[in-house]
Amino acid sequence: MKQFNVPSGYRSTLISGIKNRRKEQDKLKKDFTPTLLNLGPLQIYLARHFGFCYGVENAIEIAFRTIDENPGKNIFLLSEMIHNPQVNADLQQRGVKFLQDTYGRQLIPFEDLTGNDVVIIPAFGTTLEIETLLKAKGIPTEKYDTTCPFVEKVWNRSEQIARKGYSIIVHGKPKHEETRATFSHASSHTPTVVVNDMEEAVELARYITGEKPAEAFYTAFEGRYSQGFSIEKDMERIGVVNQTTQLASDTQAISDYLKQVFIEKYELSPANISDRFADTRDTLCYATNDNQTAVTAMLETPADLAIIIGGYNSSNSSHLVELCESRLPAYFIDAADKLISRETILHRNWRTKEQLLVNGYLPQKEPLRILMTSGASCPDAVVESVIRQLASFYGVEDRIQP
Repeated sequence: MKQFNVPSGYRSTLISGIKNRRKEQDKLKKDFTPTLLNLGPLQIYLARHFGFCYGVENAIEIAFRTIDENPGKNIFLLSEMIHNPQVNADLQQRGVKFLQDTYGRQLIPFEDLTGNDVVIIPAFGTTLEIETLLKAKGIPTEKYDTTCPFVEKVWNRSEQIARKGYSIIVHGKPKHEETRATFSHASSHTPTVVVNDMEEAVELARYITGEKPAEAFYTAFEGRYSQGFSIEKDMERIGVVNQTTQLASDTQAISDYLKQVFIEKYELSPANISDRFADTRDTLCYATNDNQTAVTAMLETPADLAIIIGGYNSSNSSHLVELCESRLPAYFIDAADKLISRETILHRNWRTKEQLLVNGYLPQKEPLRILMTSGASCPDAVVESVIRQLASFYGVEDRIQP
């Protein structure tokens, strides 16, 4: 796989050494057991796969190269480059300005842009409407486009099934940058609707089957469907694609459920399912799949708690927390300073978005066993800093070997 040139401050000799050893031992990536850092009274089990993925490293490399190649120019980002506070803060420190926040709210009017300005498209991609607007101003969007290739893969898959006459259901968080971009690309080819979770998929099915009146759909799914969408005509043939950082099991469950709805409604047999339901295959990125599988395997290890490190807006990080907290106490942090002491942690509730001070999060026992992973946009250096902070509470920092 390509090696990217990202700032050295994001790298970690400790973590790189661990990852390289695991690659050598398991070149086919079939062993998903965690790596044990045995520090005596503290035992940390690192997930087999975690941290920066291909798309994130690609985006970071392009962004920092763009800054170096355009001295004196105004450089803008459409929104957060990735969902990591350190990377976004570093870019802002280098003079990059954000045009929108992560929810698409305008921070700097597009009217203020000129053809001499540089605009970087983040890893999540952007909508066709914004691309058109920027090109109309003479801004070459393709030159500084960091859209993840796995996001583009979903767009291509959507276009392929649209050409075959299917409408598209996008499984994604409606306000997420990537979902907004995928919705825009998909709906340019075919009628499209977004569902956030299984509950919404079940609700959508009630309109598809006629259990609920069609007119009520437009209120229930307001802002989630494409222009001119007809719940009665446009949901006769469908395919399901997803935001690439969703839980694989959730997308599969939604797809399987809707397929069954269509089998029953149209009395389909295995031979003619494709008449109504497209085989879109899984559109999750490899890193999301690997990280989720690694966490599932890690959870088989007896432990006292889990710590998940990642940006608080990071969808893939939140799903790792979701997986962990189903099995044991799990704490979501974005940096080592959230480990305030051996007694207190500042933890983020991924559901409510609240930050909570939790006391007594480290049980008084030795050895203490902690499961640890990080999201795809979290630098390895941050993971190492968390490990060192924990080690300092037990006076065993000197046992950490690169």
